[in-house]
Amino acid sequence: MIKITLPDGSIKECAKLSTPMDVAKSISEGFARNVISAKFNDTIVETSTELNQDGSLVLYTWNDDLGKKAFWHSSAHILAQAILYLYPNAKLTIGPAIEKGFYYDVDFGEESISDNDFKKIEDKMLEFARQKFEFKLRSVSKADALSYYKGRNNEFKVELIENLTDGDITFCDHADFTDLCRGGHIPNTGIVKAIKLMSIAGAYWRGDEKNKQLTRVYGISFPKQKNLKEYLELLEEAKKRDHRKLGKELELFAFSRKVGQGLPLWLPKGTALRERLENFLKKAQKKAGYEMVMTPHIGQKELYVTSGHYEKYGADSFQPIHTPKEDEEFLLKPMNCPHHCEIYNVKPYSYKDLPIRFAEFGTVYRYEQSGELHGLTRVRGFTQDDAHIFCTPDQVDQEFKNVIDLSLYVLKTLGFENYTAQVSVRDLDNPDKYIGTVENWEKAEQAIINAAEDKGLDYVIKSGEAAFYGPKLDFMIKDALGRNWQLGTIQVDYTLPERFELTYKGSDNQLHRPIMIHRAPFGSMERFIAILLEHTGGNFPLWLTPEQVILLPISEKYKNYTEKVLELLENHEIRGLIDDRNEKTGKKIRDAEVKKIPFMLIIGQQEEDGDVISVRRHGGEDLGKMTVEDFSSLIKNKINSTLQQYKFN
Repeated sequence: MIKITLPDGSIKECAKLSTPMDVAKSISEGFARNVISAKFNDTIVETSTELNQDGSLVLYTWNDDLGKKAFWHSSAHILAQAILYLYPNAKLTIGPAIEKGFYYDVDFGEESISDNDFKKIEDKMLEFARQKFEFKLRSVSKADALSYYKGRNNEFKVELIENLTDGDITFCDHADFTDLCRGGHIPNTGIVKAIKLMSIAGAYWRGDEKNKQLTRVYGISFPKQKNLKEYLELLEEAKKRDHRKLGKELELFAFSRKVGQGLPLWLPKGTALRERLENFLKKAQKKAGYEMVMTPHIGQKELYVTSGHYEKYGADSFQPIHTPKEDEEFLLKPMNCPHHCEIYNVKPYSYKDLPIRFAEFGTVYRYEQSGELHGLTRVRGFTQDDAHIFCTPDQVDQEFKNVIDLSLYVLKTLGFENYTAQVSVRDLDNPDKYIGTVENWEKAEQAIINAAEDKGLDYVIKSGEAAFYGPKLDFMIKDALGRNWQLGTIQVDYTLPERFELTYKGSDNQLHRPIMIHRAPFGSMERFIAILLEHTGGNFPLWLTPEQVILLPISEKYKNYTEKVLELLENHEIRGLIDDRNEKTGKKIRDAEVKKIPFMLIIGQQEEDGDVISVRRHGGEDLGKMTVEDFSSLIKNKINSTLQQYKFN
């Protein structure tokens, strides 16, 4: 017998060579019907894997992320099977699960496919799925694996196998289809009930432009047809909320081919919106003891060599700027932290001066591949709401908690109340990815975990997601469409103070290293605004929206009264504009709805005679007639209730 420990701490005694599915059935037949994947001793296994030792077992259903991953990975196998059936000369490469669905990269040779071919591929996939073929994983020697794919003239799989270790190679079979695979499948194809191919794109083999371009086929699948229907409806809503579409309609930002890819141009309304966000954070930062600094957009290459950024990111960054002076090189600033370290170094500090908190809305530049650029969410030039806190070891805990408070204040005030925290730590199997000592990493990781626990955060630990110089805490928010985004990050860093030789004089009159906390509640202004646009559908909070009211005179003769109303509103610091076009009032209202202006003030004879305005809310609600003073009070009360809902001290 072996002892199997379940997530709730309970232990089940099972016969040796029992499978995860056997364990699931011993819990409940009904539960077992929903189990689609498993993890044993922190390793993903098949539900049919024979267990031969004591260990911890986690059983996953469709409702778990790892359950979905196994489901979509298995669906990629079914896609590959259908493609080979319909296109026998195609060469398969890789087909992983992704955040939403799966893809498979295929070399179609002389043939090509388009979305017109999706229906026949989907039909064939469903035909295979209905036959309930079991997924079976088997070990294969390296020689046999190479022989199999060389016989099929698939140089891509051969290249993958040549880089694998003999003894660690497995194939997955279902029906008469075989694929190179390390595992993590659902029990059988019949669990897949709904399939939709979403798009195709070009993809270079192994992501290298020098290699052959393949066809990437994207798809998604579900255990119920109802799930697919809901997903497609969500996609339609997401299209309406696409920040690129809304940014154009609301005249917030634009891109220019002549300026360059990934370099957004902020239009007047977008610039005003950004400034309001910045001022909102500046006010909170000032209350929290931050001092604003400014740094240049470039720095000597030596600066980023010292920080380690050049070693880690130099090859993928904008290339050095060479000056007329021999051997003098500058880089576009990829990060603000090295500059802030040098600001700290300008003068000596005592332990009595710490913590020092420097904040900056600093623009940085990174050379993202053109295929990875996406509106404001992936750009080459962006502004971080960056700050760096230099503190003593015994101040780290409280300073970190203070930053958690500030970050949550920002997110909640802007409507992001559904979130979890992610503690991102090192990948212990890849130490070369990081700089700094193991001792300092362990201290930094534990400091973050302690702070998260003390603040009562719902958090998960993610291995391998740390920055190269230190662990971090990220806030993972869920937007109005149920999508997850990373917003706001806090990092503990022992490494840069060492590299820049930062010091402070302690109470013992000796020099000590400060500890550095990096933080950015917004992350980047560009990405934050993109996510906020899609979360709100362009209906920004009243205090933030570019235009709070639009005045709609029903004819030219009410021009003077309309201008008087606007002046009164501006005296109350309410932002508005007049639509005095020679158009019918109905069209003006429809246009104002498209622009998502919160309030429309309709002005005609009755309004002028009564010294009032008729108020219509965005969405169609008629609030009736009221004085400008009453309307101004309404606006101010709404703004104050939003901004004061969450206190920050």
